[in-house]
Amino acid sequence: MEAWGTTPKQLLKGAAAWGCGRPLCSMAPRLLPLLLLLLLAGPPAVRPAPPTCYSRMLSLSREITGDFQSLQAMEPLEPCVRYLPRLYLDIHNYCVLAKLRDFVASPQCWRVAPVDTLKDKVRKLYTIMNSFCRRDLVFLSDDCSALEYPVPAVTVLPGRQG
Repeated sequence: MEAWGTTPKQLLKGAAAWGCGRPLCSMAPRLLPLLLLLLLAGPPAVRPAPPTCYSRMLSLSREITGDFQSLQAMEPLEPCVRYLPRLYLDIHNYCVLAKLRDFVASPQCWRVAPVDTLKDKVRKLYTIMNSFCRRDLVFLSDDCSALEYPVPAVTVLPGRQG
């Protein structure tokens, strides 16, 4: 404001010189710092869009696959994990629904907290896929053996398209 030749203090003196006896004028010295703070803060943050059925299924399937891999890493602590059905999920594979059912129904690792938590997530994904988001599903394959092994990460070298 000083670039325009008027400081905030001079503005307040000017308001008093106009004979402003209104309550707003008497509150001006206290409101000016708040107003400046609001102007400097900028517009309020935009809320992200709520997740779609597809994005929820995709993120939950990735979370489940990661949790399963973590369980496998702690196998020496929980030997029953080696007998659980393999769980590498691809929500675009028609066999994923049967894979989810088999995993939840497996009797191994009863009362093992991490496995119970994982089974709850699997149950939730199955319910979302089979009930809430059934119309959003598009199955691109029905290769059941593809759900037995983790999908290798594909890396593209710089400068190569392929």
